[in-house]
Amino acid sequence: MAKASEVKSGNILRFNGELVAVEEYIHRTPGNLRAFYQARMRNVKTGKLVEYRFRVDEAVEIARVETNDYQYLYEDEDFFVVMDNISYEQFNIPKFLFGESARFLKEGMNVIVAFESEEPIMAQTPKSVELEITYTEPAVKGDTSTNALKKATVETGVEINVPLFINQGDKVKVDTQTGDYIERVK
Repeated sequence: MAKASEVKSGNILRFNGELVAVEEYIHRTPGNLRAFYQARMRNVKTGKLVEYRFRVDEAVEIARVETNDYQYLYEDEDFFVVMDNISYEQFNIPKFLFGESARFLKEGMNVIVAFESEEPIMAQTPKSVELEITYTEPAVKGDTSTNALKKATVETGVEINVPLFINQGDKVKVDTQTGDYIERVK
């Protein structure tokens, strides 16, 4: 157990039996009242935001979280199988930990997974990925003067919007958080 004064932004705490990530942690000393810490924390599993005031000497439990790079291997029903790049040990990570960005996962891609005592608690894909366009309508000459977009299917099966000059077989960079086209890759 640690004191509330030892907590920093970015720590993972066990708060009311749940794991929460500290997003903002501010020391307040209001006038002639006692000092306290104002914390804004996000539940790791549900994403729900929690605000709480800690007394300066209040005991808190800082969770020991181990974060590493892993290589995504394949999909297995409700799990993604990832491999430790050093020990070659494989782990089953629940799909919901990756969120919406999981639809852009491609075999061999590096992902970040955080474990708290052998249990995966967070997973994240790279900010952007390079994917090949497997299908899109051909561009019509003269349609490139505006910022018009067309639908295109990438190699993971996801449909995204791309500029009209993108053709089948081109590689594009895609933002995994929003699913937006960033740029064409040479």
